[in-house]
Amino acid sequence: MLDAACGPGLYALELIRRGADVVGFDQSPRMVELARARAGEAEFRVHDLGDPIGWLPDASVDLVLCALAIEYVDDRVAALRELRRVLRPDGALVLSRLHPTGDWLRHGGSYFDIRLIEETWHKSWQMRYWLAPLETTCEEIYRSGFLIERLTEPRPLPEAATLDSAEYQQLSREPRGFLAFRLRPRR
Repeated sequence: MLDAACGPGLYALELIRRGADVVGFDQSPRMVELARARAGEAEFRVHDLGDPIGWLPDASVDLVLCALAIEYVDDRVAALRELRRVLRPDGALVLSRLHPTGDWLRHGGSYFDIRLIEETWHKSWQMRYWLAPLETTCEEIYRSGFLIERLTEPRPLPEAATLDSAEYQQLSREPRGFLAFRLRPRR
C-alpha cells in the first residue's frame, strides 16, 4: 500500500493497524520524520508528489492513498498517471481533495476559473494550491487513466456539534470540506 504525500503518518498508522504493509512519501523532511516516529513499521522517504516515483516498479502496489494533496501539484494529470503506473491493474486509488465549492465560497470569483491560490496559513506558512471546478478534477482523473468508482462529500458526525455548534451547522449544509474518490484503473 502506498501513502502518497503521507504527511505526519496518521493514515499510515491506521492502515498498519488494519494489517497493511505501508510505503509512504512526503516532500517535507519534517513530515517524513513525524511519520516514521508515528508509524515506524512503514517505510517512508522524502519525495515530491509531482515527481516520477522511480523507486517503485510498475504495478507494484494494490492500493494508493493520496489524501488532500493533489491540488498542490502543478501537473495533476502527470502525478495521477504516475500513481496509476505503480498501481496494480485490479487496484484502487483513494483520493481526496479540498471541495471546489468550499474554495470558491472562500475566494469568490468565477467557480469555473482554474487558478492558483496563494495564502499564508498558520505560523506564516506560505501555501499555494490550484482551485478548479469539479468537472476539471473529473477530467484530470479520466485523462490520467482512471474511472471514478465512488465519489463522496463527507459531512461531520452529529457528535461534532458538541465541539463547535456553529461550525457543525455550516459544514452540515455547505460543502466547505473535501471530496473523496475511489478510483479504478481504466482498462
